[in-house]
Amino acid sequence: MPTVQRAEIDRHDAGFTILEVLIALAVVAATIVSVGHVMATNTRGVRKLEEHLVLMQTAQAVLATAIPPRKELTEGRRFGELRNYRWQVDIGPIGGFVADNEIPWSPELVKVRVRSPSGATIELPTVRLMRKAHKE
Repeated sequence: MPTVQRAEIDRHDAGFTILEVLIALAVVAATIVSVGHVMATNTRGVRKLEEHLVLMQTAQAVLATAIPPRKELTEGRRFGELRNYRWQVDIGPIGGFVADNEIPWSPELVKVRVRSPSGATIELPTVRLMRKAHKE
């Protein structure tokens, strides 16, 4: 009588046990969660970078448009709003600068502050030459 041989898949140790399947699912779930965390962190970083870029562009636009030409530049404070971003320009003397009466120009500190609707701020200080007031 011929003997019947069992196929490899009919063995009692063939295939995966339920425990092995659950462990594989746990590893896959942990991998998906970690990838999601990395993507969320990346998204937050991109948003902050975009917000910083818009702040810088707005500050540059304020520097180009809100500060008067050199001959009209005076000390003081100016306010305004551009694309829902509030800006402030402060023009004043540079601390520690000793003025020479023979030179008709003096350097002035110009600070541009821009605040986004979300509350993020940026400050750009620069120096501009301003004609001294004539004393008579």
